Amino acid sequence: PIQAGDRIGIAVGSRGIANLSLMVKTLVSFLHEKGAEPVIIPAMGSHGGATAEGQIAVLASYGVTETNVGAPILSSMETVCLGHVRGDIPVYFDRVAASLDGIILMNRVKPHTDFHAPYESGLVKQMVIGLGNHLGAQLVHSYGLLGLQELIPEMGALILTKAPILGGVAVLENAKDQTAVIKVLAREEILPEEPGLLEKARQLLPRLPVSDIDLLIVEEMGKNISGVGMDPNITGRMGIRLNRQPEHPLIRRIVCLDLTPESHGNALGVGLADVIPSRLADKIDYRVTYANVITSTFLERGFVPIVQPSDRAAIEVALQCAGRKISADDARIVQIKNTLELTEMFISKPLIDQMDPHCTWEKLEEFDYVFSPEGELLSRLGSGA
Repeated sequence: PIQAGDRIGIAVGSRGIANLSLMVKTLVSFLHEKGAEPVIIPAMGSHGGATAEGQIAVLASYGVTETNVGAPILSSMETVCLGHVRGDIPVYFDRVAASLDGIILMNRVKPHTDFHAPYESGLVKQMVIGLGNHLGAQLVHSYGLLGLQELIPEMGALILTKAPILGGVAVLENAKDQTAVIKVLAREEILPEEPGLLEKARQLLPRLPVSDIDLLIVEEMGKNISGVGMDPNITGRMGIRLNRQPEHPLIRRIVCLDLTPESHGNALGVGLADVIPSRLADKIDYRVTYANVITSTFLERGFVPIVQPSDRAAIEVALQCAGRKISADDARIVQIKNTLELTEMFISKPLIDQMDPHCTWEKLEEFDYVFSPEGELLSRLGSGA
């Protein structure tokens, strides 16, 4: 039980979770009522440029600041070794977090963008990679898919016995990216309960209503949208060499138009696109991006696509290189705001008859693509086009 005067850390990651600051603030208030002294611990591995200051900035972009949530943020890249798995593989853990009286994890449980296993994005991964800071994240990722699929649960089990983990708050979101389930787990419930929550999250995952697409136009990518900028569970592109790609959807070319401000220049996942306009290319912070990409070991995701001077030029090149002869009348084009917001999208007429019969959809209006004289795409979701 939490005692008066206990210093309790709330582990908060770098994902754009709906209602994140509200949930953190609520937990802080609960701990204050218990007489505890809550603190916020960034749990985001190498994100934020793998610096303490960068991680504070990432939290602030989600409204998690000392002023907003009522608790100080203790950010550090220093780690301690809690022990070893498989004989000689060290398990690193945030030094500040390890010194506290207790830690409460808080993370979204969701299918991962790199791999599929009983534990993907969630509380266990947050313990191992998030609270492992840059050193721990780099170590796990250095083992590639083995590290993600097998080492995460083994390291998580060790952390649960060595670190002052009290429990966790697991959050599931629906297809509209809003909070669907909040599940509070005690320490001993985390390992047995999380796989079931992951399966439920998988059922809630949004999908594109068509599966054979010439061109997918993504208006924006970013770390607040997916850890990989554009969720591979939506695009069908893992961007990992030698890793088996999903059979559906089949998307021949992807154009991404912009990088969100919340990404702070981190364009990990830009390599999942084929063509980008210079607008996006100019926003890439290569130091931040490469720190994240190299830690993940999946270098292909950091490769810069073909860059064109405008949205129009990027779209034209993508259609020209789609691998089949395409006319204006038969181009199969889907345009989405991002891979999180899929309740509205633009779909070209040739795809209407190919809509998933299990998908409930409503035709809102017809439109034509409109570009500015400079080639900027003006027909955007929510723009009234």
